[in-house]
Amino acid sequence: MAGFWDERYAVEHYVFGEAPNAFLARQGALLPRSGHALAVADGEGRNGVWMAEQGLSVVSVDGSSVAQKKAALLATKRGVALDFVLADLETWEWPEGEMDVVAGIFIQFMDPPGRDRMFARMVAALKPGGLLLLEGYRPEQLAYGTGGPRQVENLYTEALLREAFAAMDIVSLDSYDATLSEGPGHDGMSAVIDLVARRRS
Repeated sequence: MAGFWDERYAVEHYVFGEAPNAFLARQGALLPRSGHALAVADGEGRNGVWMAEQGLSVVSVDGSSVAQKKAALLATKRGVALDFVLADLETWEWPEGEMDVVAGIFIQFMDPPGRDRMFARMVAALKPGGLLLLEGYRPEQLAYGTGGPRQVENLYTEALLREAFAAMDIVSLDSYDATLSEGPGHDGMSAVIDLVARRRS
């Protein structure tokens, strides 16, 4: 898997752009002004860097060393520092009860069993009251073909996310179509789904 992503990121441009994901940026008012954040599968760093710019201490974890080198350059360019962790998310020793924010933006590269484990670890990483921010593609994305996996089982539905995060307080869960412009990796009309939830105290 790391080899696939290393090859994909081994280009001069930023595959998903340098700007933060639009859904993530819209949640700025919900973020604490300080604290700890985990950017899951943060790739070239656009989202981790943005959270650091909001005043958070960010752990940016990814499996691609090529992506993380680009992320480090982006962080330097923006004048922030991230704690980079190069790891396989399946075998990484995830933090527990340490994070004020966990963000997972288009992290649909795992099969359903791996995804279930990852979702559980994301929740466990949060402090009570901590914020989970998740965006992904819905099955309708396959018809658009403007980004994301080709395996329908890797895509999200509202029912899937409600079940996966039933132990959390769901702040919002929205399905909609929107035109994305996030580098060549996500470009064009897209079928997305957004989840904002808090870990119960």
